[in-house]
Amino acid sequence: MTTPRRALLLSGGMDSIAIAYWQRPELCITIDYGQVPADAEIAAAAAVCQTIGLTHDVLRVDCRSVGSGDLAGRSAAPLAPVREWWPYRNQLLITLAAASVIERGIQELLIGCVQSDAAHQDGRPEFIAAMSSVLELQEGHLRVTAPAIHLESAELIAQSRIPWEVLAWAHSCHVSNLACGRCRGCQKHANVVEACGHAPY
Repeated sequence: MTTPRRALLLSGGMDSIAIAYWQRPELCITIDYGQVPADAEIAAAAAVCQTIGLTHDVLRVDCRSVGSGDLAGRSAAPLAPVREWWPYRNQLLITLAAASVIERGIQELLIGCVQSDAAHQDGRPEFIAAMSSVLELQEGHLRVTAPAIHLESAELIAQSRIPWEVLAWAHSCHVSNLACGRCRGCQKHANVVEACGHAPY
């Protein structure tokens, strides 16, 4: 059986970088959708791909007008469960990535959800399965998978065997191109570093 050609939504954060190293997809794609830290996320993803020899593309589609919360540089919407909530973000990013890669022979789109992302409706296994079903109904029959959906971030890092000097490229801040050290993204980054047995930055 022929191995399907795979693309990874590579945000430049710790989880997707660890998946890139572990899974070695044929293509990594980073989307600038109008998020505040887009430049840093793209730089981190590009550095990782160059270091480990993966093909990296950047897609720019400014969607900030429909965003909310920290990532959009705006107040969180009334429905927001957390400060960085952006309505339908994973659905948006999966759709944009799928549209970008389908003509390149990609058959499987990987997304970097981990177990703790189940705190968000669009980070749950049921959501990933539903999005995969929607895309598989359409031309190209693209599948969506989340290879680390049942792992916590520290478990994923251990499973991937990613060298620390590669993982150190990760950018996790939600509010700046320089880590603020205070937002939920930076707090998660510090907690994962500590859980992996490294001293906090």
